[in-house]
Amino acid sequence: MRPYENNMLNSTDEARAALSLFDLHKLIRESLQETFPEACWVRAEMSDVRVNVPSGHCYLEFIEKDAKTGQTVAKARGTIWARTFQVIKPYFEKETKQVFTSGLKVLVQVSVEFHELYGYSLNVCDIDPSYTVGDLVRKRAEVIRRLKEEGIYDLNRELSFPLLPQRIAVITSPTAAGYGDFVRQLADNEYHYVFYWKLFPAIMQGEKTEESVIAALDRIYPIAHLFDVVVIIRGGGSTSELNYFDSYRLAANCAQFPIPLISGIGHERDDTIVDLVAHTRLKTPTAVAAFLIECIDREAVRLQQMEKTIYGEVVGCLTREKALIQSLTAKLHITVTNRNEQNNRKLQALKSYLSALPQRLINRSVKIDEQASRLQRAAYALILQRQRSMAELIPRLRRAFEVVFAERKQTIDFNEQYLLLVSPEHILKRGYALIFKKGKIVKFAADLTAGEPISIQFSDGLKEGIISR
Repeated sequence: MRPYENNMLNSTDEARAALSLFDLHKLIRESLQETFPEACWVRAEMSDVRVNVPSGHCYLEFIEKDAKTGQTVAKARGTIWARTFQVIKPYFEKETKQVFTSGLKVLVQVSVEFHELYGYSLNVCDIDPSYTVGDLVRKRAEVIRRLKEEGIYDLNRELSFPLLPQRIAVITSPTAAGYGDFVRQLADNEYHYVFYWKLFPAIMQGEKTEESVIAALDRIYPIAHLFDVVVIIRGGGSTSELNYFDSYRLAANCAQFPIPLISGIGHERDDTIVDLVAHTRLKTPTAVAAFLIECIDREAVRLQQMEKTIYGEVVGCLTREKALIQSLTAKLHITVTNRNEQNNRKLQALKSYLSALPQRLINRSVKIDEQASRLQRAAYALILQRQRSMAELIPRLRRAFEVVFAERKQTIDFNEQYLLLVSPEHILKRGYALIFKKGKIVKFAADLTAGEPISIQFSDGLKEGIISR
């Protein structure tokens, strides 16, 4: 027998002794059932969570990543049958205040299943929310620690807040009810203060929240000098959605933004990390609007108080000067009267003395009388002149006050007109337009090539286009 023929016979015998794939899978299933006769608790991260709407079943993957490299080291297909999922999901979300979604670390009780056709999978029987809560608290503490170690945690709060925050960049969903409330409260404020706001649309709930809000901040950054503050608001929505505002990337972008940031994204008892790094944290969009109005009103009240103080000082100064003038006038009159009486007595004595002198001396006496009369008239004329000067001084002081007051008012009017002229809406209404490529402003024609899509912002809306050549 040839060697190759012997090999063929051996191969044929082995094929007869081999297991079929089904038998092999059956043995694996039986072995797993013997090894894991009962459900066991497993720690893992949920991934690719999907709910089949018609059946109500939840299909997902459980993964485990290496703590140092972040690489996936284990993966298993998971199933939560509809009846179990209807109980587990609301219970988990109520206890953790988190949406039952991918990316969460969980502690689940599972039964190990192996099907000859569908292979290995884990069927979820129960879940322990406290494990997920602890992991979220740990992640939140880690993000805060990292922000502090990098020295950026307090950067935005250390910025000087503008005295008149009238130019506002708003990051929110354009369809959010909170945005409408915010705009109405600013526009219809009872003091009729003027505000200028610009909406930068973003997704405020769901897995795209972080990416969308950061993109809005990136659009604001090149024109940040046109705004006084950035407002991030989120009207309504589930408390469980707030965990998207605990991300490191979003918090780092907010903390390092070059102008003050005001947050109104949470609820009264829930502080996200974005709230913690923002310059000012408020609970609702209407509270943010009320705060901005209060800032303007506070400065208006301060100006009114300054006006009253200046007016009071001027009135007080005029009163004091008038009293001083009256006092000096009275003293001058008394002094002149006394001096005249003394002179009269001296003149009378002198006349008596001169009556005995020769006629030449009598003539001199006549001249002395004339000089005394002139002196008396000059004294009265001096008194009248001082009185007229005092009367003229009061209107001059009043006119000086009115000039100072008019100059201050003109400065305030000029500043208000300047703010109106440099507002983005006014610039757009003058016929200018802003061209955006991929969400960023285009400054040079060389930055555009044929076939690229662009967005053009006019005063009355946004248009899309494509560069032809």
